[in-house]
Amino acid sequence: MISLDIKDLSAVQIQQWLGYVVAPRPICFASTIDKNGNVNLSPYSFFNIFSSNPPVCVFSPSRRVRDNTVKHTLENVLEVPEVVINIVNYDMVQQTSLASTEYPKGVNEFEKAGFTPIASSLVRPPRVKESPVQLECVVTQVISLGDGPGAGNLVLATVKMIHVNEAVLGANGMIDQKKMDHVARLGGNWYSRVTPESLFEVEKPLITLGIGIDALPEHIRLSKILSGNHLGQLGNVEQLPSDDEVKLFELEPEIKDILDATLGDATTRTTQLHLKAVAFLEEGKVEEAWKTLLID
Repeated sequence: MISLDIKDLSAVQIQQWLGYVVAPRPICFASTIDKNGNVNLSPYSFFNIFSSNPPVCVFSPSRRVRDNTVKHTLENVLEVPEVVINIVNYDMVQQTSLASTEYPKGVNEFEKAGFTPIASSLVRPPRVKESPVQLECVVTQVISLGDGPGAGNLVLATVKMIHVNEAVLGANGMIDQKKMDHVARLGGNWYSRVTPESLFEVEKPLITLGIGIDALPEHIRLSKILSGNHLGQLGNVEQLPSDDEVKLFELEPEIKDILDATLGDATTRTTQLHLKAVAFLEEGKVEEAWKTLLID
């Protein structure tokens, strides 16, 4: 492992290293307006939601590393403290990147990047019609993190209105994560796309306390087959199956086949049972995995 001391790195090098490390990052496609009514549209990947009550997003138009100048978005929100955060999906990512071009002040990136402006309900900057979700926000505070190249400026934006395209809603009326087709920034020119194939669910920890990895039997905790992720799943249960439940589970055909095939060979039996438990865990069948692992 290499170790990098920040004091030995230039601003460009720090930006490069952290851009690759802290990823993927959601993209804030910010539309703003200056005091003269000139509209600006620009993407920022130093962005996230930091509070839901009040609902506050934070993004950072950092000072340019190249020449230490500030970006038009920052100038605009200081003049007119309002912003629309347009969420970026795959269908608009190339146009979004084009909008990051450093055009002279006063140039409308909606026109340059080919986006359609639509009127907002509560704030002056327009929304991006092509965006699947648009957040109308009031800027409550701008926090400067420094005055050198690459220094961030945290824009605290309170969400006042959420606009959602019905095409990304599921049957329950809420956003279907598989329909959003999110993209996110990584380092350099790299992006990532959230496709149905790349999505997976992690069951939230129980309201009551899970037993924890430290409570797992040693042969499970020290298994060469089970990964840290598998142990995390196993540790997120309130209690273990009873002996009677395990004995009954041994009669399941797929388990009985393993037991019959490994009769008299304890090492192979343990290996095969652990592999079967892994298969159950990969399918989200934690109870079945536990029953498998608790077979003597």
